[in-house]
Amino acid sequence: MSRLLAIPFICALLLSGSSQNGTAAGASPAAGALVAKYELTLAGVSFGEFHLTAVIRGSRYHLQAKAEFSILRGLVYRGGGQTRSAGKLTKTGPEPLIFEVSYAGGDKKEKRRMAFSNGAVSQYSIVPAKRPNPRRVPLTEDQLKDVLDPLSAAFLAVQSDLPPGNIGICDGTAHVFDGQQRFDITLRPKRTDTFLRSAPSNLSGPVAVCRVKFVPIGGYRPDNPGIKFMTETDDVEAWLTPVPNTRLYLPYRIIVPTPLGPGSATLTEVKMRPLQ
Repeated sequence: MSRLLAIPFICALLLSGSSQNGTAAGASPAAGALVAKYELTLAGVSFGEFHLTAVIRGSRYHLQAKAEFSILRGLVYRGGGQTRSAGKLTKTGPEPLIFEVSYAGGDKKEKRRMAFSNGAVSQYSIVPAKRPNPRRVPLTEDQLKDVLDPLSAAFLAVQSDLPPGNIGICDGTAHVFDGQQRFDITLRPKRTDTFLRSAPSNLSGPVAVCRVKFVPIGGYRPDNPGIKFMTETDDVEAWLTPVPNTRLYLPYRIIVPTPLGPGSATLTEVKMRPLQ
């Protein structure tokens, strides 16, 4: 079940963007609010939604997301969570200041919180606290420097003037810490594809499809089946598309194989609106 429960947060945990593509010196997105909605499916069956709101004011940003999901209308499983990140945009990309995530599903509930200073994690906590596990690979202080939280990495790290569908956007590595595990996400070019017929009407043209590779660094259990699977598979895909009228790229579609069939998060609505 653990791999299945990861799908609702796939946009934040697996699509952490190719931050090494970076932002052109001095460039930043225009002030406004990005609103996006993703449909979550497993083996072709819809089981939830992921909602994102990103507000940008000058060099400051605030991201907020919420996920709700259920299996067989909640008869088998029901869960959800919310997460937020805030920070500033610099010449080299986002620099988070705070990150929080909370989720509940089945009989499990958890809250995580992180604070950052000068690009490094300065404080983090998990509630309820977890007992030390000798099977986890230790985290080091150096591993928590120059990292992004999952939400900032997923939706603000990639900015480019490349035309839609150019797979040159799929070239980079993001260093991510989610409050417990430190990992890298590497994107490499795979192919160019087209939008699904159900895509939002304001999206058009080709889509860049990236091969996603998950590389665990610290804070994880090597014997965890999910970690082993994500480390070994080459079948995770991230489809990236530019946000209309901006230089931002965001995931259009994420595909992750599971024992029950392909899991996916697909963008069904996206709009940019001016700030009030």
